[in-house]
Amino acid sequence: MSLQRVAVTGGSSGLGAAVVRAVQKNGGTAVALDRQRPADDSVPWVEVDLADPHAAEPAVARAEDLIGPLTGVVTAAGIDSCGKLEEVPLDDWVRVVTVDLIGTAAVARAAVPRLEPTHGRLVTIASTLGLRALSDATAYCASKFGVVGFTRALAVETAGRIGVTMIVPGGMRTSFFDGRPDQYKPGADAMLNDPEVVADTIVFALSQPTNVEIRELVICPSVEPSWP
Repeated sequence: MSLQRVAVTGGSSGLGAAVVRAVQKNGGTAVALDRQRPADDSVPWVEVDLADPHAAEPAVARAEDLIGPLTGVVTAAGIDSCGKLEEVPLDDWVRVVTVDLIGTAAVARAAVPRLEPTHGRLVTIASTLGLRALSDATAYCASKFGVVGFTRALAVETAGRIGVTMIVPGGMRTSFFDGRPDQYKPGADAMLNDPEVVADTIVFALSQPTNVEIRELVICPSVEPSWP
């Protein structure tokens, strides 16, 4: 089982924080890698901004310093910038792809050699918008489509060395939508999943025995508009 010592990017809020809690609830130790300190002061924390991909390696190394050899890494950090392509500032568009895709790859690159000795597992977080396109979401779709391709390729590359699982969540009830223009916020009647439910799915993936692979899991509300 890989659920022992888990590093979680974006672990101070939203899905990432839910994963930290789920790991702890199931007897593991989790460290949050995030720009912001976790609300729970007892959670080990590594400050990192994945808008700088070069920050991933020292952050993952520091995570091991805090909790020991990693048996799991979850790449839950993610941002968005909604709007028509020509209206979204270029720097904002690039930052989304940098954090969501390149940040995921940079963390995975740092994680693979550390997970191999522990027969650990990497869990990437894609999105239903990594499988189905949506208007006014070019940066997010580009990055999450990229996470899908990256994870599938990495699973082939590392088969038999580490476990690789891709989680494809639909909309969740988190602060992810805060700060957006109203037209890009879910309506009052929107069906959104509780991030704790998605986190339990991630823990299930992390807990699989060595040599048992859950390659991909879609978890979304039953009336998710972006799936299938």
